[in-house]
Amino acid sequence: MDRAQQAQALMAALSGGERAALARLIVLYGPGVQRYAAQNLRQPQEAEDVAQEVFLRVWAQAGRYDPARGAVSTWIYRIAVNLCIDRNRRGGLRRFLGLEAAPEVPDEAPGPEAVTDARQRLARIRSVLTELPDRQRQAIVLRAAGGLSTGEIAAILGISPGAAEQLLVRARATLRARTEPTAGETQ
Repeated sequence: MDRAQQAQALMAALSGGERAALARLIVLYGPGVQRYAAQNLRQPQEAEDVAQEVFLRVWAQAGRYDPARGAVSTWIYRIAVNLCIDRNRRGGLRRFLGLEAAPEVPDEAPGPEAVTDARQRLARIRSVLTELPDRQRQAIVLRAAGGLSTGEIAAILGISPGAAEQLLVRARATLRARTEPTAGETQ
């Protein structure tokens, strides 16, 4: 049984009230959902909360899932996309009103050269990700963090597979162009 079939069976069991099915869905999709949220939230430390909220909604709304409308992964990641959008909107309002505490300074203690280089590259990638248009960022993070296919990404974003592929192509090209070392830099 492949992952999609397993997920369908788990959703059917969850709709019937089987709690263990939720735990198995979390094992299947939880890490990817959390990685997706961490990359799409302005406050990445909220990713675990968002992932928990996703699966609370999966539990509460399991009976509303319709396999004819898409794969389980599509349904779960659509919930994650919506929650991330909502969380970012609320956070922006809180920051505007001055209700949010100052962000913590990340620990950038110097280490071996390889660790430093990796951190610099990761910081460049994260910076470029934040500069991508929303749809491109969502598509590339769904692919990278969720391991989703182009068809699944298209269904989650409500676009055609061809449009999803174009978003991925553009996002990858931008990431490559802005993160590859220039002639004066070393890797």
